[in-house]
Amino acid sequence: MFNWIVVFLYLILGEIMELLNDSLVDKVALVTGACGGIGRAICERLASDDVRLVLVDLDSKEVKRLASTLNTDTFAIGLDIGDPTAVSHAHDLVSEEFGDVDILVNCAGVLSNNKLLDTSPSEWRKVMAVNLDGALHWSQAVVPSMKRNHFGRIINISSFAWKAGGLTAGTAYTASKGGMVSLTFSIALEFANAGITANGIAPCYVMTPMVSEQLSEEQRQATLELLPVKRFCSPEEVAHAVRFIASPLAGFITGEIIDMNGGLQFD
Repeated sequence: MFNWIVVFLYLILGEIMELLNDSLVDKVALVTGACGGIGRAICERLASDDVRLVLVDLDSKEVKRLASTLNTDTFAIGLDIGDPTAVSHAHDLVSEEFGDVDILVNCAGVLSNNKLLDTSPSEWRKVMAVNLDGALHWSQAVVPSMKRNHFGRIINISSFAWKAGGLTAGTAYTASKGGMVSLTFSIALEFANAGITANGIAPCYVMTPMVSEQLSEEQRQATLELLPVKRFCSPEEVAHAVRFIASPLAGFITGEIIDMNGGLQFD
């Protein structure tokens, strides 16, 4: 009788310790837009936790160069994430040569500042293909293995534009980021009982080339006046939020959008 009690307590203790385990060591994370300012910071942050990384970006040379600088196992792929066939083939290759994806970070994005009447059909499709279609294609690719392993984290990098209508961002960009939020909610609800969480991060004016190069100095100064914290967000702050959501201890959080807007809006 005593031996059975010991075994029972040992099993229960093991389950509790597993629940309290925050380690991401040897998990596989796939990050799209890896060479961008936010994507690069996310890769560096996850690499510091010994996460094995799949880096995806349109620029195959640059993504391989970035992979070589990270102190972890890496797998670099250059492709157009708006192409569902290319994504499917790339995912098959990753699965065969690197392993199942545990964490998907849909970070790839292109900015458009054109408002409604200046948005052309081609611009609309280009922005949607990268910002929204790519997130859909990669989510469809990785969910089956996440279900099989009963663990998965899908993290979509949206934007404050989705709820503000785009202060300086254009119509296509704003709509694409709103679509990412709805995609996040849909995935979260469908797979909540499969060990898969889907969450988003909505940063506001991260100091990357999107802000430093695509906004004029006048726009940057006007934006700083709007922000209660009086500074722009750093890519490393977004990466920190990604690490938190990716944690095994964040398994009870799903269907949430983390606002990172420096106090611009409370809700």
